[in-house]
Amino acid sequence: MPVLVGLLVVLTGVLVASVASQPVRGLLNPDAVDSSGSRALARLLRDRGVAVTVVRSSAELDRAGRDATVLVALPARLGTAALQATRRSAADLVLVAPQRPALAELAPRVELTTLRHRGERREPGCALPAALVAGPAELGGERYRAPGGIECYPDAGGAALVQLVDGGRTVTVLGTPEPLTNGALAEGGNAALTLRLLGAKPTLLWYLPGPEPADGAPRALGELVPPGWRWAAVQLALAAVLAAVWRARRLGSVVSEPLPVVVRAVEAVEGRARLYRRSGARGHAADTLRAATRARLAPLLGLGRPDGEQAIAPEALVDAVTARTGRPPAEVTELLYGAAPVDERAMVGLADQLDDCEREVLRT
Repeated sequence: MPVLVGLLVVLTGVLVASVASQPVRGLLNPDAVDSSGSRALARLLRDRGVAVTVVRSSAELDRAGRDATVLVALPARLGTAALQATRRSAADLVLVAPQRPALAELAPRVELTTLRHRGERREPGCALPAALVAGPAELGGERYRAPGGIECYPDAGGAALVQLVDGGRTVTVLGTPEPLTNGALAEGGNAALTLRLLGAKPTLLWYLPGPEPADGAPRALGELVPPGWRWAAVQLALAAVLAAVWRARRLGSVVSEPLPVVVRAVEAVEGRARLYRRSGARGHAADTLRAATRARLAPLLGLGRPDGEQAIAPEALVDAVTARTGRPPAEVTELLYGAAPVDERAMVGLADQLDDCEREVLRT
């Protein structure tokens, strides 16, 4: 037993260590080491003296001042309340591939022109210092127009990078997340471009939005369930009811099974007799004895076998027994159809008289 306990402890430790040692993954996650993560960029920024802080909730953006930059890594995940909180922040904004709902709230002067544009190596084509230092870059993704702002890396569909001043702060829109990822940071001028865009201020709030209600208010559980799941639940409930009805039907006649033990007939008779005696059911016992005697006498007297639908008439059976045995009709009637015995002695006497009557019919 101590050996088994020790092995269990060792296996548990190995399992916990293997789970804890799994690398962090996630798109634009500053702690992720996979190709889509951004750990390399976050480390370079920290080496340059930029304080990089991961923010999960829009409420944490209230402390961001004009000396900070907010990187909105995944704008599509922002609800209405999160977008409004981000807009209220006084810090500069860097938006990564925002769509029209996020642009309408955070950069209303920027227009989305092309979706999922193929990347080609192009010159900056603008006077933005970060783009001029980075030089030629291959930027795919979305294309934008920013009237009154700076448009960099343009093509026929629009610009892959736009920047403008809105409400006293700088808003930068980047059409693709690739330059920020570990897999593409070392290509071309990606590192120079992203370091100058995100490291312009001493503080960088890396905003990775968590699950927040779109209206800022808590939702009921039913509102979080997609409509398709509700219809699936209704169908499952209907199928369960139909299955219950199907299983409740009687499919065919009852199948008889052999008894596990064989009980002798005399034991069954004695057991039933004891039950009758215990309950004082002398009338029922007398009727049973008389019915059995009448059923045996009828074939012997040529009256046929009585059944449940066509019984032998009492007058015919009494006349036949009287003619065969010579007993008076009144005595035969009282014997075969009389009243219940008054006590056990009378019950025993009735059983003997029925046996005598049956023997007389057999003798004659």
